[in-house]
Amino acid sequence: MPEHAPATPDKRQVAASFSRAAGSYDAVASLQREVGARLLVRLPSLASARWLDLGCGTGHFTRLLAERFGAGMALDLAEGMLRHARPRGGARHFIAGDAEALPLRDGSLDLIYSNLAVQWCGDFAAVLGEAQRVLQPGGVLAFSSLCAGTLGELRSSWQAVDGFTHVNRFRAFGDYEALCAGSGLQVLALERRAQTLHFPDLRALTRSLKELGAHNLNPGRPGGLTGPARIRALAAAYEGLRTAEGLPATYQVVYAVLCKSR
Repeated sequence: MPEHAPATPDKRQVAASFSRAAGSYDAVASLQREVGARLLVRLPSLASARWLDLGCGTGHFTRLLAERFGAGMALDLAEGMLRHARPRGGARHFIAGDAEALPLRDGSLDLIYSNLAVQWCGDFAAVLGEAQRVLQPGGVLAFSSLCAGTLGELRSSWQAVDGFTHVNRFRAFGDYEALCAGSGLQVLALERRAQTLHFPDLRALTRSLKELGAHNLNPGRPGGLTGPARIRALAAAYEGLRTAEGLPATYQVVYAVLCKSR
């Protein structure tokens, strides 16, 4: 059985945070672009597909999917992201919706592509159940996500300062393994890969997280502004991790391809 998953943010907070970040997101989304491109490479060969970009964000991969398969559908919880994506095209329909309760008919899709979105879903078993429901036999769910250990450098640096939750917590990779194995979908591929970004200083890292809409959204985070003394203490702790390339920020990325049995 999967271990108890960490508490996840309120969906309204997630939607509001990413809606606010829609205008700045593309300029700082290098990790999201790289991970999404690696996920595209992992897609099985499909001559054509009725597809859904699940958690489409600003629609970058919606447009790439359309180039490969023709126009499909895109869904996101954040209406602000959809307002950004719609004018750029790629999908016949841009839908405001929840991955845990898809507003789609049974067996209506051949492919669900989801890049770095489902880590925000508290009930991942429901996400898998919805994929099972809306995919036709032989249909494919391909997703990337983040798991425990992500931003470990920032977490450990904060632990030297105080006991609050300052860094988003994600479910363990073992949870993904167990939930995918029990989903009724065939697991074609499931792996975890670490990817490290480097920043010149702490301010650049925290600004990047804020502009992505991915700053701390977890229950247990401290209220109000963080005082300058704590920021200085955090920066001093983080400096101990500096490499020749800068301050490291490591993401534990999950890649998965699942198929609905024929």
